[in-house]
Amino acid sequence: MNLPEIGKRLCIYIGESDRWHHRPLFESLVLAAREAGLAGATVHRGLMGYGASSRLHTAKILQLSMDLPMWIEIIDSAEKIDAFLPKLDAMITGGLVTLEPVQILHYRGERRDPAGM
Repeated sequence: MNLPEIGKRLCIYIGESDRWHHRPLFESLVLAAREAGLAGATVHRGLMGYGASSRLHTAKILQLSMDLPMWIEIIDSAEKIDAFLPKLDAMITGGLVTLEPVQILHYRGERRDPAGM
């Protein structure tokens, strides 16, 4: 798959405990992005953070949180990201979504040796 030199980065900030149809929302978002044919998605888990509610979420041992901050990054062409936004809007009930232009330098899969080595 070739990507244009200029694309968009979609960042979705949610909580670890957020759900979509009884499944973790972050997992559902990645599967939806894959189904939509987007180039790739990466899920990150934060150690500490807060959002619109100002409620602190932390991984400190004395303050165990079952709702750590999560964010999903998806990078693809502007057209494919824009086409995915209505699906995203239907799935997100809280959190933060950002969109920004990015310069894509490389997008390559694993290079395999034809000899299998």
